[in-house]
Amino acid sequence: MKKLLLAIAATLSVSAIGAAFAGEEYNTVPAGDAQYASCLAYSLTKYEGGGEKSPIKGQTKAEAWCTCMWNETSDDFRGSLAKFAETAKGAKINKMCEKYSNWGD
Repeated sequence: MKKLLLAIAATLSVSAIGAAFAGEEYNTVPAGDAQYASCLAYSLTKYEGGGEKSPIKGQTKAEAWCTCMWNETSDDFRGSLAKFAETAKGAKINKMCEKYSNWGD
């Protein structure tokens, strides 16, 4: 019985890890989210190429990038997502989101 439970636990662990890596898209940003809208406005005026198609179905590069930034910052973060990405503290998240949106150098 213990071997069966260990086998089930191991299978579930591997499945959970696989599911985490398989996910290609972030949670959808709630409609009307001011922080996300601000991110889009700032990034589209400051950077080039944000209106181009991203690898994420139905999103431009700026939309995918801001969605990633919105999801990757802590829930209590209330500042500018785009300006945070320009800081030393936000550099790691920025790189990840550039890769996610296929928007970067």
